[in-house]
Amino acid sequence: SSGRRTEKELLLHSREYTAESTSRSWGYTFTTFLILGGLVAAAALLPEWWMRLPFSILAGLTAVRAFCLFHDFQHGAILRQSKPAELLFFVFGEFILTPPSVWRETHNYHHQHTAKLIGSHIGSYPMLTPAMYAGLTPFQKFMYRLVRHPLNMVLAIFTVFGIGMCLKPFLRAPTKHWGGLLSLVLVTSLGVWAGMTGHLDAYLFGWFIPMAVAASSGAYLFYAQHNFPGMQVADRSTWTFSGAALDSSSYMKMGAFMNWMTANIGFHHVHHLNATIPFYRLPEAMAGIPELQHPGVTSW
Repeated sequence: SSGRRTEKELLLHSREYTAESTSRSWGYTFTTFLILGGLVAAAALLPEWWMRLPFSILAGLTAVRAFCLFHDFQHGAILRQSKPAELLFFVFGEFILTPPSVWRETHNYHHQHTAKLIGSHIGSYPMLTPAMYAGLTPFQKFMYRLVRHPLNMVLAIFTVFGIGMCLKPFLRAPTKHWGGLLSLVLVTSLGVWAGMTGHLDAYLFGWFIPMAVAASSGAYLFYAQHNFPGMQVADRSTWTFSGAALDSSSYMKMGAFMNWMTANIGFHHVHHLNATIPFYRLPEAMAGIPELQHPGVTSW
């Protein structure tokens, strides 16, 4: 838009906000996993289901925050080059059906290609013009509608994560994405063991319900942040990286509670301009860069 600085100027300005406080990053990571562990323990161990369910739901929301920290680590935004953090987030990724190798491959592609009319579907929801949709076969139309259907988000634990993040990548490239098989074997074995030892309810409330809540929330977040009124798509000849951030990634307004639960991922247009800005500096970057102050807005 008129008055906007060049992409190079914007990226140079955004670098001011990429400096990390390692103590803050570790502090947020430690407290997040401590709270998540406590919520999971309460959900798994309390005596009555009506006591367990609220803790399950809160654990699912806190898992979204932990996932956003995992996401920041994979981008090199927090705890850069830390081997303990790499181990922590590898184990966490395997338990939440998100092998790091798969996530990095698909999500880095998403950042480089989002809002392109052709080729933006990897690591994202497919998007077609009416003319492109009209040219599909009946089966292709069915699959397109299925992927973008709300039920795909409700059942994201199975569809987006179990199949999309684990099974299909492993079948496509077994040596590269062995973590996909490991993740499926890990969570399935845990469930089988829980059933055999009479602890299936602990598995249900301690892993399955939190994971289902986190997966559905994450799937919807991902959809809303790139599918909103006024968002722009471009062909390969006119697409720009900064344009995809400023015109095709949204600012999702949330209160303090959900901003904490989602680790500021609502500042998504800021994140897409520079993915190495730590999550706790995204509001600061939005306040400091004028071009980021008039984004497309969406909500829950």
